[in-house]
Amino acid sequence: MGTERIGLLEQQMRECYEPLRDRLHGLGERESLWEPVAGWNLRRRPDGGWTYDYAVPDPDPAPFTTIGWRVWHVAACKVMYHEYAFGPGTLTWDEYDPPGSGAELVEALEGGQSLLAQDLTGLAEDRELDVQRLTNWGEPWPTWRIFWTMIRHDAHHGAEIACLRDLYAGLTRDGADPAVAGIAALAALDSPSEGASR
Repeated sequence: MGTERIGLLEQQMRECYEPLRDRLHGLGERESLWEPVAGWNLRRRPDGGWTYDYAVPDPDPAPFTTIGWRVWHVAACKVMYHEYAFGPGTLTWDEYDPPGSGAELVEALEGGQSLLAQDLTGLAEDRELDVQRLTNWGEPWPTWRIFWTMIRHDAHHGAEIACLRDLYAGLTRDGADPAVAGIAALAALDSPSEGASR
């Protein structure tokens, strides 16, 4: 009985998740809901709860999504992959709404990560990684693919979130409104610099 493959996945999971989690320190509601362009976001419902923009099938081209939307997407996917591969497989997307924005999203992300980490460490030997498990859309996958998909998902969206947080920080330096600062930055690109020749 070997666990080398399990150990490698555990290491990869940590190495892709921890940078994402580290980049979310101090995320507040205003930043998580910031829309540099029109697109998908988290939205308040009339009853005070939260929902999120989505469509099936996926639009083409895909809409821009906010920091908050991306954090929720990563968190919710972790929960749904766990639910159908290792859990009862009854939770649906319609029943699973965002808990809020900012710090509450980070808590949801940590909860989803904890579920998957426990699923992985609960495997007794490497051959269990080849057992077929269900996805939330009903397709069976080998267990290793469930974890590898979530690892790649963290790396992909973690990079996007980090870039957006850097952009927001740059636009709001010295207390500037990010919408106004963004418009000014675009206007500067459209204006020829002094002394420039055409």
